[in-house]
Amino acid sequence: MMSGFVATAGCWMLLLLGWAIIRTGLPVWALLLGCSSLFAMAGLAAGVVDVAILGAVPSRIVGLLEHDLLQALPLYVLVGVLLMRLSVVDAVFNVLARSLAWTGAGASLAALGVGALIAPMNGSVASSSSLLSRLVGARLRDLPPEQGIALASVASTIGVVVPPSLVLILLGDAMLRAHTEAGQLAGSAVLAGQRIINTQDVFHAALVPAALLLLLWLILAWWLSSRLPQKTKPPPVNRLTLLLAGLAVLSIMALLVSVFTGVMQAVEAAATGGCLLLLAALLHGSLSARDLREALSEAMALTGALVALLVGATTFSLVFRAFGTDKLLANWFGSAMPVSAPMQALALLALVALCAWVLDAFEMIFVIIPILAPLLIVRLGDAQQAAVLLLLVLQLGFLLPPMGYAIIMVRSGGGFGDVDLRRLLRALWPFLGAQLLVILLVFKVPALVHLLDAVTLAGADAPASEQDIVRQMEEMSRATPADDAAAPAQDASPPKPPAKTD
Repeated sequence: MMSGFVATAGCWMLLLLGWAIIRTGLPVWALLLGCSSLFAMAGLAAGVVDVAILGAVPSRIVGLLEHDLLQALPLYVLVGVLLMRLSVVDAVFNVLARSLAWTGAGASLAALGVGALIAPMNGSVASSSSLLSRLVGARLRDLPPEQGIALASVASTIGVVVPPSLVLILLGDAMLRAHTEAGQLAGSAVLAGQRIINTQDVFHAALVPAALLLLLWLILAWWLSSRLPQKTKPPPVNRLTLLLAGLAVLSIMALLVSVFTGVMQAVEAAATGGCLLLLAALLHGSLSARDLREALSEAMALTGALVALLVGATTFSLVFRAFGTDKLLANWFGSAMPVSAPMQALALLALVALCAWVLDAFEMIFVIIPILAPLLIVRLGDAQQAAVLLLLVLQLGFLLPPMGYAIIMVRSGGGFGDVDLRRLLRALWPFLGAQLLVILLVFKVPALVHLLDAVTLAGADAPASEQDIVRQMEEMSRATPADDAAAPAQDASPPKPPAKTD
């Protein structure tokens, strides 16, 4: 009885964290560290948490900061900041709106087109929402304000599922660790012998569902907008704007294809995109020395906030597992739940959507996904299917008013005015319906996420690839005496730092 009560401490940690995020307005990284410290001290005082586990915190943080993927953080943030300050996105939007004016929905289709091109290179949902709300707010005046909010919101979330966005990269790395942990859970015999997925596998799995969702959204945007009278015509496009837009589109497409095919790593693509944007700004003369200093300063501030969030989430996850709550959740969504495995998976996805309703993408990836993803992989038996479902459900959570992250960002910064919640739901429901349809297809037809598996390098289907062996050796080399001492005491040693992968 006492052990069961102790195991629920992690659930109370999550509830306290959620309450503090909503009510205090303090930075999430500070709340993560505060909740972790409070419960860790209580666990030590009660004698239910071994001090050796908490002694592993420094080594885990050092291992995370040495992670290759963290190099992409400042680069992607810089790309997002530059896109907000330069006229590249305006040029692409104007050219698309002018080219698609014959459809009767040029501005609406251009908004989604810009989202599909820019969001994957823009780093996060927050920066995409801010950029697109500022950009399309004044250009969708022919549409009712609620429809403008809906279009800007859905466009800003496209980067969640289209590689090589930072959200998708970080979730791909989280799925690698989740797949490893899932193989150690009870009832995961179906995972035996499977190759541990990596970020490239998640890229390949997500592209077909993402393309299908974007196609459905384009059809809906055209159908809804073409029924309305067009009061204004797109502005004329000069040769310089056309050239700038063409170069931007070609460059972004080349970067996306190179990352997807493995020719370039995500960090290299981010660095290349940043350099191309800086070069374009210098040639165009649209970025002064003062603007450059401000952009670099803003990028470093945002990067620091993300790293602090990652450190806080790592500490929170360690204390959460020290109480054994991860095993309790595995039992709740396993033998203790008298429903089939698919229904258990749906319950987990509903819980993810509920959390995504109040948290942003990085908080979800760093805090919630590491806890729930291993359980979802065990229930589905397919790590790639689980990854794509998590991406789509995250995206859905950002679009649910009134707390959805993308909705909040667009309503506050798009200049659309105050829109009644009922009208906003009426404008959003076709896009949300398309999203639910794609989620259902991926859930019922897992083969949909494996259509591009052939793109994976030869030999990827082997039970243990060279990359997996290197990863396991690196994890063994990072093991600390504190980790070894904590394992027998709690029978739930904290997970190793993430492996270096593509």
